[in-house]
Amino acid sequence: MDEIKHISMEDFARLDRDKVTLLDLREPDQVLTGGFEGAINIPFSRIGRELEKLPRDKPVYVFCQEGAFSEEITEALQDWGLDACNVDGGWKAWQEWLRQAEPTVLDARGLKCPGPIVKMADTLRGMSAGQKLRIEATEDAFASDIAVWCERTGNKLLKLEVKPEHIEALVEKGNAVKPLPAAARNDKTFVVFSGDLDKTIAAFIMANGAAAMGRRVTMFFTFWGLNILRRPEKVPVVKGLVERMFGAMMPRGTHRLGLSRMNMGGLGARMIRGVMREKGVSSLEELIDSARAHGVRLVACQMSMDIMGIRKEELLDGVELGGVSTFLGSGEQSDISLFI
Repeated sequence: MDEIKHISMEDFARLDRDKVTLLDLREPDQVLTGGFEGAINIPFSRIGRELEKLPRDKPVYVFCQEGAFSEEITEALQDWGLDACNVDGGWKAWQEWLRQAEPTVLDARGLKCPGPIVKMADTLRGMSAGQKLRIEATEDAFASDIAVWCERTGNKLLKLEVKPEHIEALVEKGNAVKPLPAAARNDKTFVVFSGDLDKTIAAFIMANGAAAMGRRVTMFFTFWGLNILRRPEKVPVVKGLVERMFGAMMPRGTHRLGLSRMNMGGLGARMIRGVMREKGVSSLEELIDSARAHGVRLVACQMSMDIMGIRKEELLDGVELGGVSTFLGSGEQSDISLFI
């Protein structure tokens, strides 16, 4: 036994597993509790009959539940001419190592959507199930994106903390990093791209109707639709010249939105509002208040905010900041997604 190759858990954790073959000797019921992605499972009782499954172009790293069987098979594989190595302690030792190991730290500060999510996914891809990753990000939308991303990919969000200087998340990689099937729900998702008064009224009418039916509703505001969420009063924030120009040219708040047709310098919008009052139709502002009171989720696209020079302080109270994962996570659980 002293002649066979061994590898400790510390060295195994740093191993490039794309360059080796992992041989899992555990029984099928044991494999169900977890395993390494890409490992070949040949139970100890069948190894003699299924040896041809092992490729010979890579070193073979052998593990079992606790390490005893893997030593025996490693020696046999070496006798058969394979480059084999025993993973000391087996799966049980790996689980213990995971519990004690410090998480890998990923610095995503300064990245904008979808940068933090992409960088995190790339890092997790090279890790094993059960390993932990601590991510530090400064984009406000990351707090929402990371929660949705973990929910939809089968990873586990162990901790999410919004600190004054950054957001910190602790993620444990799941057994399979792939999208989960959409839940059988009747959620609704609206992408509000337009900042036109008539289209905004239609969007909030539908949102209120869906909320009244007990549906979960998410409204994702991007580009010109962000103006809907701006406070009507001027908010003192520091901006550059181009950002100030954008702010001056765009309508601030719902009362300054124009119509998509026949606006006539704002006269059309005032006429529509007058007709709505006359007909007893709730105003846009009342529709927004009602939607918020009934739990409609209002999400502002932070990437669009950065481009257009809109600050979080300029938005209405209760508006969330989100990115592409926030929208896609909501859309995957919806039976209707509308682009307005």
